[in-house]
Amino acid sequence: MRKTSERGPHKAVGERVMILSAGVGSGHNSAAAAVEQACSVRTDVNEVQVLDVLQVSSALYRDVLAKGYFALVEDLPWLIEWGYDASDPPFRRRGPLDPWTGINALPVIRAIKRFRPTAIVCTHFLPAQLLATLLLRGVIDAKTAVVTTDYDFQGLWLTSAFHQLFVAREEGRIELTAFGLPTDRITATGIPIATEPNLPATREGGGPPMLLISAGAKGGDYAEAVVRQTLHMRSAFTATIVCGHDEELRRRIEALVAPVADRYQVLGFTTQMPQLMRSADLFVGKPGGLTASECMAAGLPMVLVNPIPGQEIRNGDYLLEQGAAVHCNSAATIGWKIDSVLREPGRLERMKAAAHKTGRPEAAADVLSGLLDGPSRPLVVSRAAQKTILAASGDRVVATDLRGPSSLVRLNEEATGSTVALLRADELVVLRKRYGTETGDLVLRRDQASITLKWEERRLIRAMLRGEDELPVRIEVP
Repeated sequence: MRKTSERGPHKAVGERVMILSAGVGSGHNSAAAAVEQACSVRTDVNEVQVLDVLQVSSALYRDVLAKGYFALVEDLPWLIEWGYDASDPPFRRRGPLDPWTGINALPVIRAIKRFRPTAIVCTHFLPAQLLATLLLRGVIDAKTAVVTTDYDFQGLWLTSAFHQLFVAREEGRIELTAFGLPTDRITATGIPIATEPNLPATREGGGPPMLLISAGAKGGDYAEAVVRQTLHMRSAFTATIVCGHDEELRRRIEALVAPVADRYQVLGFTTQMPQLMRSADLFVGKPGGLTASECMAAGLPMVLVNPIPGQEIRNGDYLLEQGAAVHCNSAATIGWKIDSVLREPGRLERMKAAAHKTGRPEAAADVLSGLLDGPSRPLVVSRAAQKTILAASGDRVVATDLRGPSSLVRLNEEATGSTVALLRADELVVLRKRYGTETGDLVLRRDQASITLKWEERRLIRAMLRGEDELPVRIEVP
């Protein structure tokens, strides 16, 4: 947990931003740090707190989620791919948190209550699911944002209540609006990355191309195979190899390149990756969401090796589509693949231009602005609407094709025009009888008679009213 001191002359009215992440890999926490950095330059943010929810969970829960994930990546990658695909359909998971997750969420809930945030940003789906439950129960009254950290949207990130959902690219936004989610709650910002304003905008020219070979923060044996293959390359180059925290890997690679050490620089874990990316001409490594976003922002094309099945393969597909990367399926051809990029006239420059075009260096600032300047009421998605969206996605039907009682309808706040609820058409029958107006719209009210409503309807109205007595809304069909 990190906490910054209060800033600014108007502390009583400034924003208190809480950033929730989960340390499954380094990407989610890196995105959280980027949003924290964006907070530091806004005069309306007085205090920021960053919390890795796994760090305050039980050791068993933390090990199952974090260590268990990487054990599967190493030994059973096919199971990771199966799990990714199984959790991809939108709203497959509905209802309250499971008991084990609920118990481990108690320290997070206490931290939220102590800090009293006015805005909460989630860079992992675990705290996002928790916040939806707290919004619907009326436990918190903060604006909430869900920030995805891979290029392809995964349905696991969708929750029943949130203020803003930020996705990495426009195709993800189109996918969600096709499901029926309102456009005013979904924004394609890119993935938040830290900015380095003092770094040069472009790398210096002259000299042979520089390769940046990364084993990731935890290290990976595939990096040794990459380096071994570069020894057979015919093109002129220099290379910097980053081995992360794997000291044994670093020693092996140092021994491997010792005969030609003037061409290689071998590092362990380093905080200088932004500088290295600005100096390099070609990155060789895995297409993690944050790593890929940092490369694109630096205009650094990629050679993709050893992607994790699921999200990293989909990240790679996007980068290939943009022309900012090449993919190597076999360790035996990595050197040839890099050579083919370096030797083809103009190819590397075209890939650099594509990377620059793909990069979104201002993503963290855009996320923060979108949340703090956005609607004050959450969007609530009823369980009936969630079931409809799940069924429609399985049938490959978009929301606008739905007809009859199972079609989707939106409730828009009359005063602001923002969407406050996504319901199924048959849910309007009871609401119209109790809250209908002569114009055909609704005025939701907090009254004693509402106790006769079903639990789900009472829950939705409570979340939309946010402590107020009534809320005029307009009915809209997507």
